[in-house]
Amino acid sequence: MKPLEILTIPNEQLKQESETVTCFDAELQEFVQRLELTRQHGPGAVGIAAPQVGHFQRIAIVDCSVTRKPVPNHGNLVLINPEITHWDGHEIGREGCLSVPDYTGNVIRATRIRLKTQDAHGEEHEYEMEGYEARAVQHEIDHLDGILFIDRVVSRRTDLFKRKVYR
Repeated sequence: MKPLEILTIPNEQLKQESETVTCFDAELQEFVQRLELTRQHGPGAVGIAAPQVGHFQRIAIVDCSVTRKPVPNHGNLVLINPEITHWDGHEIGREGCLSVPDYTGNVIRATRIRLKTQDAHGEEHEYEMEGYEARAVQHEIDHLDGILFIDRVVSRRTDLFKRKVYR
């Protein structure tokens, strides 16, 4: 199995909103496996969303367990039709993205969220998340809504930075 091709800016498809997943079949399972393989091949990627590979359904994967800030986290999560039902606090933090390979930027995100989602088999789950994991999930949900982190930087002049090294 080969990784999928990642769409990068200025590809206009990245601005497209994704459709709700209604069919939890073998085709979905295979796509999720390929999406995870693609995430693993991305340099330093803790998350990936289906629109980043040109698949416009509400599917994302987040795994913060191998980052420098792993605690607390819920491990490798397949998020189907994710919805933030509550958020609290806010914090500025630096973000990068596989679809924006040459830049990082400072983005304001909620520090704690409550998430309602389904897994790849259609089972419903709820999670309480905070810190880095909450930030990563918000970033991936933005992709499902056609929003990139560069759309959320406060100022492109002072909060967007040319990437020096891709980690």
